[in-house]
Amino acid sequence: MKRDGSAGPAPTPLAGIRVLELGTMIAGPVVATLLGDFGADVIKIEQPDGGDPIRNIGPFCEGESLWWNVEGRNKKSVTLDLRQEEGQQMLRQLVRHADVLVENFRPGTMARWNVGYEQLSQENPRLVMVSVSGYGQTGPYAEKPAFDRIALAFAGLLNITGYADRAPVRPGVAMADYQSALFGAFAAMLALFHRDARGGTGQHVDVSLFESVFRFTDIMVTAADKVGVKRARRGNLHFAAAPGDHFETCDGRYIVMTISNNPLFAKLCEAMGQPALAKDERFATHDARWKNIEVVNGMVGDWIKSMPVSDILGILEQHGLPHSLVFSVDDILADPHYGQRGSIATLEHPALGPLKMPAPTPRLGGTPARAMEPAPALGRDNEAVYRGLLGLDEQAYASLKARGAI
Repeated sequence: MKRDGSAGPAPTPLAGIRVLELGTMIAGPVVATLLGDFGADVIKIEQPDGGDPIRNIGPFCEGESLWWNVEGRNKKSVTLDLRQEEGQQMLRQLVRHADVLVENFRPGTMARWNVGYEQLSQENPRLVMVSVSGYGQTGPYAEKPAFDRIALAFAGLLNITGYADRAPVRPGVAMADYQSALFGAFAAMLALFHRDARGGTGQHVDVSLFESVFRFTDIMVTAADKVGVKRARRGNLHFAAAPGDHFETCDGRYIVMTISNNPLFAKLCEAMGQPALAKDERFATHDARWKNIEVVNGMVGDWIKSMPVSDILGILEQHGLPHSLVFSVDDILADPHYGQRGSIATLEHPALGPLKMPAPTPRLGGTPARAMEPAPALGRDNEAVYRGLLGLDEQAYASLKARGAI
């Protein structure tokens, strides 16, 4: 039933868009996953000898990679050896039926295989090709190898993450890969809008891991260049949060709190039973509190450390103060807000049964995400795509298989 009460399922926003995904691991494939979540027909093209390496990275359940089953959802899988001339010819045929192609090989690799953007755009001038790489398609470092953590380092994020007296600390997930995937999907939609709504043609999109991270470093470069303020590792302190830290309770849990304006600080002082602190000249403004951050954080930390987590959460909630318990995965799975919003989706896998994973996001009121489909076995859709979509006869299809091109 549609949201307006009429019969039939609500349409997905990308129905009718076909995506060819040549990516491996995370950044490239997740561009396609994001598009596939909202209805794009994603055909994942994998090497015949093993497919995407993420299929072989654990943890595993009954021999199946769980990571693959999250990021391989809502896709078809075909095998194609792009190192062979026959494989390159097949890709050119597939491109004639595609709107978007996503790849994350080292820059120049596709061109060496005679399937770079210049060649493929001749087959389909309306093609949007999204290339994701470590350093981008141009510049002196373009052909250098890079992975998530390397991009985090080059973009300057690692240098400001962690404590000053120890080595930089990486985030707990592959931030560069996932941020690049987000930019890649966003760029694909911009290019499709230009093509379809503005009467334009296809184009080549250049997404780099390092720039995807660098864009999220807010005013780091601006402040250093303009006023000489060079950000360094300060643990959990942030110049826009005074007080602000990860405060420990007496029973060993951690509460995150950010106070960024004077009214909130006055509420915190009331909650602490010390309303006069809000008028103390050391704490009366955010700038003053930042100059005395160790003192103010110490007072708040002592107050929180005096109580168990249940008591402090109740007080902070009562006074309307922004805060959160530092959630574990067990907290996430049990939390009613996650449950009511459907933030965790359950996909029914034919062999593994129900698989919980992050639901598609963002939420579109009129054109929601599609019902999720399980990640495919390697080459599961070869016949449907090569014979059904491209119209190969049985002999031609068998010949490609015999030569190992698919």
